[in-house]
Amino acid sequence: MDQQGQNGLMTTFRSSVRMRGAGAWVIFILLAGFYCLLYFPGTVESVPDVITPIAEAIGLRNKWFFYGLLYSVAVTVGAVFYLRKHGNSAYNRKRMAVNVTMQCLLAFTLPLVMPYFLTDDPGEYGRYESYANYFWPLAWYDFHPSTLESKAPAIAAWSLGGALVLSPVMAVVFGKRWYCSWVCGCGALANTFGDPWRHLTSKSTKSWRFEKVAVHTVLVLAFVSTILIIIDHYYGSDMPTLRKWVAGEGWTVKKTYGFVVGSILAGVVGTGLYPLLGPRVWCRNFCPMAAMLGLLQKLGRFHIRVKKDMCISCGNCTTYCEMGIDVRAYAQKNESFTRASCVGCGMCAHVCPRGVLKLENDRLAHKPEKKSLPVVR
Repeated sequence: MDQQGQNGLMTTFRSSVRMRGAGAWVIFILLAGFYCLLYFPGTVESVPDVITPIAEAIGLRNKWFFYGLLYSVAVTVGAVFYLRKHGNSAYNRKRMAVNVTMQCLLAFTLPLVMPYFLTDDPGEYGRYESYANYFWPLAWYDFHPSTLESKAPAIAAWSLGGALVLSPVMAVVFGKRWYCSWVCGCGALANTFGDPWRHLTSKSTKSWRFEKVAVHTVLVLAFVSTILIIIDHYYGSDMPTLRKWVAGEGWTVKKTYGFVVGSILAGVVGTGLYPLLGPRVWCRNFCPMAAMLGLLQKLGRFHIRVKKDMCISCGNCTTYCEMGIDVRAYAQKNESFTRASCVGCGMCAHVCPRGVLKLENDRLAHKPEKKSLPVVR
């Protein structure tokens, strides 16, 4: 098992909070309500902005830093509880350390303090505020010309380089896990705060079919809307109909994508439904970054190796897969595999009582299977 460890059975099904009981519904209402209060003011007229005054009262520049603070606390506390259960795995210890560091440092502290060192003008703070661990198409706005022009050159270059070079290269070499399970803030929250509900992710064929259609549809929408916004920015003055449709008043392409995908699917649905549908609703079904990296992962080196003739069909691997993959089916067939949806969290290997599964980055063709010993009858 190398660094991935083993943990055997867990007491997952003994808590009503973890099994869609009353407590789970209360948590869902609280989470969904919070995201409505965070995202809807300014878009839905009946929703008041109650978070900004709280942020300003504690000395934060806006409500997004208050959200970042809560997010960092949730990731850190969640990581502590996660390691109490799964800390016997070196892989998990390293992954949690990176998750917490990326969230607390790159997604909260750095954008909070960096403007104070680089400018004395409060009006210029926005040029240096950037979530360094988010890239397009997840950070969909990063490729908008208006966003790039408003940022400091180094930050704009990081946004472009991260999306066009770093992300695809790393996905081919290490699989999407380098981002989805180690770097991304959405993944960090799912890994930590969302871990108690990982077993709730549906493993049905119907869910898998919905996932393939939904996640790639959002990816196409991210590409198309970004291209339209770029065209409008440079040529919109000569194309008034396009400008009105893409970035004018009312429910334009820009506003609709931001609200539906960025607010509802990523926030209200993606996080609010943790206690009912598992922690990767957004990552599995709607995240355009996960879709893009998943396609690259299929072309790359990452896979899960199955040791032949060792699976006892206990089902732990499938039960605790937060992406809804029927890992047991592959293990029963002695079939090592790569799935576009796999985020490489390592839980399937961690809970296997016989060490049947292993996460690897070597191409299958370069590493032949060991021959099984003959069975003496």
